[in-house]
Amino acid sequence: MRENQAARSERLRRLPWPCIDALILGGLFMTLFVETVVETALFVAENLLFVAPIVIFAILLSSAIRASGADGLITRAFEDRTLAMIAAASALGAITPVCGIGVLPIIAGLLAGGVPLAPIMAFWLSSPITDPAMLTVTAGLLGLPFAIGKTAIAFGIGLFGGFATLAVTARGGFALAARADGGVGVAAGSGAGADAACCGPLTVMWPFWRDTARRRQFLVEARGTAWLMLKWLTIAFALEGLLRSYLPPELIVDFVGGDTPWAIPIAVTIGAPIYLDGYASLPLVRGLIELGMAPGAAMAFMVAGGITSLYASVAVWALVSRTVFVWYVSLAVVGSALGGWAYGLAVA
Repeated sequence: MRENQAARSERLRRLPWPCIDALILGGLFMTLFVETVVETALFVAENLLFVAPIVIFAILLSSAIRASGADGLITRAFEDRTLAMIAAASALGAITPVCGIGVLPIIAGLLAGGVPLAPIMAFWLSSPITDPAMLTVTAGLLGLPFAIGKTAIAFGIGLFGGFATLAVTARGGFALAARADGGVGVAAGSGAGADAACCGPLTVMWPFWRDTARRRQFLVEARGTAWLMLKWLTIAFALEGLLRSYLPPELIVDFVGGDTPWAIPIAVTIGAPIYLDGYASLPLVRGLIELGMAPGAAMAFMVAGGITSLYASVAVWALVSRTVFVWYVSLAVVGSALGGWAYGLAVA
């Protein structure tokens, strides 16, 4: 009996335990990896289905504008009216229910139509922050002053970004704003109208489906924009899913839960890469405020989370050059911080 026990002990001792431990740890890692991949894939699929109606409508509208030649009308509407258009684009972005990446086909059409970059930037910066429905819900959860302040900041960031971009473009900057591989037909600011292969920039045909060339252009535009949207939406939602898995919003309380001199910069830094759905973030922000977070920091956190998040920024990266992308992020970060400080002073 003792010999059998000794033999078993000797066999166990001779087993390659380091290899076994490595296999166990590898198996656990693979299990967690596969679980994360599955969760991320489900998150991406769920969100793609959720935004599909809006995205499909935006793709069809953008393609129809290009095929009909109406983009030439839009371009001419901006000619010699840049200052007024910056203000109008800022206001329009602040009140329209268009999310950061949902505006991608609209911006693609404006860039391809030759609309100046300044009003496009104004709309792009203000659109992800709020909308009328968001204003109502925000007023109910965080109070009317907070809701009005957020809308005013959206308009202000649009103006700030639009006029700053105008100052740069007036000195010859951003001559080639669009990415060469971003799916946009021409560079921003080139003044080109509709596709010359189809029709002249001054020719508008609303029932474009009656013309073979215009129907072909519509299909080409829709197919290209759909692929662009699918590719970048998938990347954006995958990044968001991973961020939610490894950096849940509850952890943010530990970083910006107190009223410190660095509360607003910290709030912007943390909120910048993370997209929190506007409605879902309201209870979190209310909890942060109840824990003692300064109102200005709470505002900066919400604005930064909408305007500079990976979810919104990936739409910019998909369409414009790296220089313009860095400019957009810089404007967004500075604008979010200034908005938070301004709101903090206003309610102090």
